[in-house]
Amino acid sequence: MAIFQIHNEAVKKIPPIKIGKEKNIQELFEKNLEEILNIRFLATEYSTSFGGRIDSLGVDNNGSPVIIEYKKGQNDNVINQGLSYLRWLLDHKADFEALVKKKNITTDIDWASPRVICVAESYNKFDLDTVDLLPMDIELLRYQLYDSGILLVEPEVQRKIKISTGDIFDRSEKHKREFKDKIHYTVDEHIKAASPHIQHIFSMLKERISALDESIIEEAKAKYIAYKLTTNFCDVVILRDSLKIFINVPSGELDDPHSLARDLTKPRLVGHWGNGDYEVKLEREEDLPKVMSLIEQGYTYNK
Repeated sequence: MAIFQIHNEAVKKIPPIKIGKEKNIQELFEKNLEEILNIRFLATEYSTSFGGRIDSLGVDNNGSPVIIEYKKGQNDNVINQGLSYLRWLLDHKADFEALVKKKNITTDIDWASPRVICVAESYNKFDLDTVDLLPMDIELLRYQLYDSGILLVEPEVQRKIKISTGDIFDRSEKHKREFKDKIHYTVDEHIKAASPHIQHIFSMLKERISALDESIIEEAKAKYIAYKLTTNFCDVVILRDSLKIFINVPSGELDDPHSLARDLTKPRLVGHWGNGDYEVKLEREEDLPKVMSLIEQGYTYNK
């Protein structure tokens, strides 16, 4: 993507630059992981018992374990590598939970929704077309550095990627159950909990959110539906008679002229579903435009 700088109505293109060693981009992400991806950093080059090292290990705001692998060359198969590490992690849950506790992070670990994120300057056709037997969500992120200290991070694509069970996973019932849990959640299952009136409002809300950007990803989690680019900008919890919408904007930075949002940091609400410092309750169709103006701020902030 071309980046331009505007000065006195003159537009100048900012050229992309190379960061040098790939380790540098890993260090940059790890030092700023919460700002870039809303993920709390746990460890770098984390050793596994079979000799490999997980590039970056973290936990997101929902308690999901996160493995991040950085592509260091065109032929690196970071997709298979990341999933191999995920298999190992699912067999060593106690080690991960001990690491989280050591970092003084108090959260329940969501082992049903582990995440694998790949970070690269670019992906080739073989990365994107990797298919075999087992469906698995992989987050592919592209980065580019520019002069003037600008870092661009955007999703390449998020799709069902199928990885060979023969090479990566064993065929035990234990692993089959774990990965079925990972891909189990659907939007339709969330909608079933709502009344026809709320289902109608959610349908309208979903349409308006999707219209903001063709790159927006809708992802059903255990407790809510996430809408995101590289990070979640809003999360929707579907209840019978209302929608709870969590907006990922820091406390004090949301323009809320109608006082619809509740600031979850005053006092800080521990253990709430979704990301962000604000919660909005939507019950009436006529409030939809007002709520969308708040969601758009979350989209803009996380774009």
